[in-house]
Amino acid sequence: MSSVQTMRAITQNSFGGPGVLRLAEVPRPEPLPTEVLVRVRSAGVNPVDWKTREGGGMAQVLGEPPFVLGWDVSGVVEEVGFGVHTLEVGDEVYGMPWFPRQAGAYAEYVTAPSRQFARKPAALDHDHAAAVPLAALTAWQALADAARIEAGQRVLIHAAAGGVGHFAVQFAKHFGADVIGTARAAKHDWLRSLGADELIDYTGVRFEEAVHDVDLVIDLVGDGQDSTSTRSLKTLRPGGTIVAVPSGVSPELLETASAQGLRAMPFLVEPDGAALTRIASLIDKGVVSVEVEDVLPLADAAEAHRRGEESRTRGKLVLRVTD
Repeated sequence: MSSVQTMRAITQNSFGGPGVLRLAEVPRPEPLPTEVLVRVRSAGVNPVDWKTREGGGMAQVLGEPPFVLGWDVSGVVEEVGFGVHTLEVGDEVYGMPWFPRQAGAYAEYVTAPSRQFARKPAALDHDHAAAVPLAALTAWQALADAARIEAGQRVLIHAAAGGVGHFAVQFAKHFGADVIGTARAAKHDWLRSLGADELIDYTGVRFEEAVHDVDLVIDLVGDGQDSTSTRSLKTLRPGGTIVAVPSGVSPELLETASAQGLRAMPFLVEPDGAALTRIASLIDKGVVSVEVEDVLPLADAAEAHRRGEESRTRGKLVLRVTD
């Protein structure tokens, strides 16, 4: 008789549409030295999840299915491995472990190095905390680490109402920037409440005709949709920077930017427990708010993917894994 402990998880045996996701029993992981075992309470859903499910995204890192998707975790430390000194059993934590390797957040338990987690913001429940790590770290690292944003700069943020975008608006404002965002008109009032100074309804206006003299573009759309990255170059002042998040920097974009005296930077987020601690402090102080459009049970992961792929979400979708 097997003594292997199991857990519920969303797995997939092939690449494809949301229908390939299925609820199954899989072996429960055990923490190695310097790792913690976290009982997942909630898991955030991100565009990289459904792109990977289809065979894009991080599929090149994860390899062929079966695998368990998800990188956003909020939960409780269940067990600590040898050498862990920063966390204890019972601590409420959140994190984006292992990215871009498999974290397996769509499951009841995950293991990862303890320093890839941080203590959950006290002001948030697990559903809202699970919406933070990947999106907030992407916004934080793109602005602070990649672009090295400075107070007084003009920053254009595409897809400002999305998961990454609504954090980028708030962080850019926190860093002292003048913030311009693209979003549908229905979301403008909300984005102004987050700190956006100027908003452009991209469905009715070509943004490159509406805004100029920008120091920094945070492009969360990419050239795959209406040449957004390339068009964004027209908004930059000489010496300006575009950070291209979802699709990176093509040779064509790099050549065009260089010819115009502009800088085009590719970007990929990485785990960062220290940054999550700083972000948690901003959330607990009320400087940054977290938008969750809906919370679905783990078994409805396929539905969460369907809704997310419509690209109309305000903030984030979250899966409730355990109570």
